Amino acid sequence: MSPYDPSAFPPFAVTVDLVVLTVRRHALCALVVRRGEQPFQGRWALPGGFVRGDEDLAGAAARELSEETGLCAHDPAVPGVGNGAHLEQLATYGDPKRDPRMRVVSVAHLVLAPDLPAPRAGGDANSARWAPVDELLAVADQASAGLAFDHARILADGVERARSKIEYSSLATAFCPPEFTVGELRRVYEAVWGVALDPRNFHRKVTGTPGFLVPAGGTTTRQGGRPAQLFRAGGATLLNPPMLRPEV
Repeated sequence: MSPYDPSAFPPFAVTVDLVVLTVRRHALCALVVRRGEQPFQGRWALPGGFVRGDEDLAGAAARELSEETGLCAHDPAVPGVGNGAHLEQLATYGDPKRDPRMRVVSVAHLVLAPDLPAPRAGGDANSARWAPVDELLAVADQASAGLAFDHARILADGVERARSKIEYSSLATAFCPPEFTVGELRRVYEAVWGVALDPRNFHRKVTGTPGFLVPAGGTTTRQGGRPAQLFRAGGATLLNPPMLRPEV
């Protein structure tokens, strides 16, 4: 290998940013933290941080997730449901001017989890909250009110990833507790897609899709009304036929 001079290349940092989505009060919400330091001090931002020298990207994302939310990432090697939040790499963002401090490349990750408790702030954040994604994206173009850095774009990309993936995969169950009703799953789809779905048609589709849901062997009345059958996520990862988004 030919020798080269590392000093000939400009240094830059790598961060991970997290689009943490959950469904709260029938609305799709994202976790945001108020920055306690410059740049963008006082502005809301996605949780995240710099990748440490001894970390890979997945490890950094899992650490930030734990520090910001107390959640552990789901381990695909461990069988069973409910052993952590779904975590996947979303996209890489490398505009030279995205961070005023220095050249910073961010590898964003998407996190999906069931209805979560009030978040806790960590790192350089002095407060944290769940906010409806529609509210966050509505102010994306307001320089003084929108998310810090390029986080509005990252959030929009994460939301679109979630909306598209629940069409053809079983990922919608990541928003649900280990055992859930068809009605609870339908409300996840409605919150993520922002549309109302016909209950009977939805029930027919999800229970008729091979491997999507399996009966849990019980019922619940937590939604009120008559007892509803409980289900668990099945073994299928891809849905055939897919659950197509209604056109709005």
